[in-house]
Amino acid sequence: MKIIDIVNPQRVNRKPDKTIVLMSSGDFLEHGFIVKKIELKLYLEKKDEKLGQYSLITSNVETDKGSVEMIYDEGFRGENALEKAADFVTKNLGPSGLITRSIITLQSNL
Repeated sequence: MKIIDIVNPQRVNRKPDKTIVLMSSGDFLEHGFIVKKIELKLYLEKKDEKLGQYSLITSNVETDKGSVEMIYDEGFRGENALEKAADFVTKNLGPSGLITRSIITLQSNL
């Protein structure tokens, strides 16, 4: 099962412009789900002459019972938006917030 938890799923109906894998060990157990992979994906959208590129960053969490892609951040985030987001997640939040949100979404759809 693949869940796209985004109001307009057409925004991610293409290959991302860039992806960063945060975890891919495939054996992390959380609330009865085996988390296989966590990644952040960057979709570049419109470009403004003054503000630069508009970035849509999604989190994608793959488990043994399905995967969930949802919005992590979006806006005019400047250069290296994806790298900055990945750095923030790994250094400040850890991936637990991404996992928890994804598992709640999966549980409500199973």
